[in-house]
Amino acid sequence: MEIGIDSFASALYGNKTLQSVDAMEQLLERIVRADLSGLAIYGIGEHHKKGFLDSAPAVILAAAAARTERIRLTSAVTVLSTSDPVRVYQNFATLDLISKGRAELIVGRGSAIESFPLFGYNLGDYDELFNEKLELLLAIRENEFVTWSGKYRSSLVNQPVYPRSIQKKLPVWLGVGGTPESFVRAGKLGLPLMVAVIGGDTARFRPLVDLYRKAGHEAGFRPDQLSVGLHSPGYVSRTDEEAIVEYYPGYAELWTKAGRERGWPPVTKEAFERMIAPKGALVVGGPEQVAAKILRHSEALGGVDRFTFQMDNAGLNHEQLLQSIKIIGEEVIPRVNER
Repeated sequence: MEIGIDSFASALYGNKTLQSVDAMEQLLERIVRADLSGLAIYGIGEHHKKGFLDSAPAVILAAAAARTERIRLTSAVTVLSTSDPVRVYQNFATLDLISKGRAELIVGRGSAIESFPLFGYNLGDYDELFNEKLELLLAIRENEFVTWSGKYRSSLVNQPVYPRSIQKKLPVWLGVGGTPESFVRAGKLGLPLMVAVIGGDTARFRPLVDLYRKAGHEAGFRPDQLSVGLHSPGYVSRTDEEAIVEYYPGYAELWTKAGRERGWPPVTKEAFERMIAPKGALVVGGPEQVAAKILRHSEALGGVDRFTFQMDNAGLNHEQLLQSIKIIGEEVIPRVNER
């Protein structure tokens, strides 16, 4: 199993906000630490709001590519509905050149909506935009010269798109939440699936993952072509107790704030304890507990090929995050691989 980290390039640490230049430098240091610690993947999300520095993830990943050697670098996720697929491909093909073949893409419709008015799109076209733009992105990936027409973008007639990626097929994963149609779409296209589980019981996603595998099988794809990844909030410290003490205050504060924006109830200690229980979505604890929970989640979903932590959403400081990355590489990954 590949294990890595996804980041929203947050400059928020509890009640403290770092200067953007300092937060960016610390993020790059963490990506370097992840590379040196043997993590397989580092992803950068996409947001267009105060407190987040990830509005141009390909630029951050390119800077990280110049400082790292082995770790794969991906978006997490690219909001394809409000992006131009030509530019998305060009940006990540360029990243592939800089990183010598370590670039990937996770594309999705996006759970935040601030990019729609920012780039002049109608939120009512949410699904149609994504379907059309995914079709174009995959056409560009397959063909140096592209002929294509759609509703929301000007047509292309035998138009070349450069540069081309080093990898013959630039990896494109489909990031999904809880919509059955999204799982089926990924299966029909034979795209690897990244499932974001940020709350509740992870096992409730098993029927949706089964839909993905069934749709992929019916479309003629082999099981080994239908990869499944799992993205969840989490944090690893030296012991279970330390992890809870360090993680809970910032998690409760930031997710309660997010809840006010999205209609979720405030985070309580009781709800948090349910989330870190064996079947809950949060992967928080010492190395042994975290490794066991990753494996338990994998079993619940019928096997996962990749697991990524979302750690910079709980007010943790740079030193805590560096330590956690080191523990993941030295203690969690070996435990998972042994089993």
